[in-house]
Amino acid sequence: MLESNLALERTAALVDLARRAGADAADAAYSGNMSESIQVRLEKLEEVERSEGEHVTLRVFCGSRSASIGSSDLGDAALAELAQRAIDMARAAPEDRYAGLAAAELLGRGPWPDLALADPTTVSPEHLRDLAREAEDSARAVAGVTNSEGAAASASRSVAALVTSHGFEAVHTGTSHAISATVLAGEGGDKQRDHAWRQSRHASDLLEPGEIGTLAGTRAVSRVRPARLKSGQMTVVFDPRVGGSLVSHLVSAMSGPSIARRASFLLDRLDQQLFDPTIVIEEDPLRPRGLRSRPFDGEGLATVPRRLVEAGRITGWLMECASARQLGLASTGHASRGGGAPGVTVGNVVLAAGNVSRDELIADVAHGVLVTELIGMGVNTVTGDYSRGASGFLIENGEIAGPVTEFTVAGNLIDMFARMRVADDLEVYRGIDTPSIRIDAMSVAGD
Repeated sequence: MLESNLALERTAALVDLARRAGADAADAAYSGNMSESIQVRLEKLEEVERSEGEHVTLRVFCGSRSASIGSSDLGDAALAELAQRAIDMARAAPEDRYAGLAAAELLGRGPWPDLALADPTTVSPEHLRDLAREAEDSARAVAGVTNSEGAAASASRSVAALVTSHGFEAVHTGTSHAISATVLAGEGGDKQRDHAWRQSRHASDLLEPGEIGTLAGTRAVSRVRPARLKSGQMTVVFDPRVGGSLVSHLVSAMSGPSIARRASFLLDRLDQQLFDPTIVIEEDPLRPRGLRSRPFDGEGLATVPRRLVEAGRITGWLMECASARQLGLASTGHASRGGGAPGVTVGNVVLAAGNVSRDELIADVAHGVLVTELIGMGVNTVTGDYSRGASGFLIENGEIAGPVTEFTVAGNLIDMFARMRVADDLEVYRGIDTPSIRIDAMSVAGD
């Protein structure tokens, strides 16, 4: 993996090669990652993995025609060939009047804010092994835990660079540290599995491995001897572990490409009251040490904090340049870069906490279910129809009772958003974070 200055140099060289090969405009994005992971199981070292990779993506424009191509070979000859192949592909591509680089006046300019995304601490393989062992030992020490699928600790470093042919050049680096543990509880056919994990930019921000292990063990034990749930309409409470998936569906439906393709359940709902007026969803791509923080987007626009939902209404679409042109709007700095044309992504997103505890949120629920795990991807992003397999805990007379499993929760996201209420148990560490979410009158299919 290249250092920051070399990553920027190689990326700029590729753009220059593309211009000299005949491109009217071009941009290139470099991504590099180096990671090390140690996994232990039953006190024995099970896996040691070290990986290092890098990739560069070139996008060229010949008039209104464009093409994208990528390579993991950053040698001079390989980059020259990549540039020529991209030009050949673009000249054969259909015209697209919406394609193009971001307008020069929209480009972000340094100096960029210091987001403290890179931890200077060096972590040795031996230290990672000790962290994983401590997590597993703590999980196995929980009464009722009968086996382990292992624990892992990892550390990684990344570099991202972007260069355009009309004057943008920038690079940023980041690190990541993670600890996880997965254990089983129960015996025979009644065994249940659960896990816990934490990830952060800086090692010092992680929970202690013992806490992570204890949480994994406690969760597994609480799932032993689950009952089956009877079908019917009832209140469903989404635990913070799974609540972020509802926000992810909202973000996907708000993306400019989905709106431009008319493939979103939010079409023609921009001015509607979709949520209770107390619901607020905020995005902050500039949060120091945030897992989804970045100073600029995949097209060179500066990122900015914003509210995605305010007073119960969405505040607009999330766009890169192509969909913005198609919709006659301005890009919002949400472009992401992968192997092809830019997509859309968000920074750190938080559904703001409510003003009641989870106990208070469910105090009047005579019969409902707390969902702690979701299975499958039964969500129609065009209609908003929602149906996913789940497991969790029964709610009876305002109290969380025993575990339940093998049921399905269903509804329509528009109706679910309108009935959404939230507790005050927000923890911010995932990238998309929510407190417990209550939604009344959902369809639950069990026995």
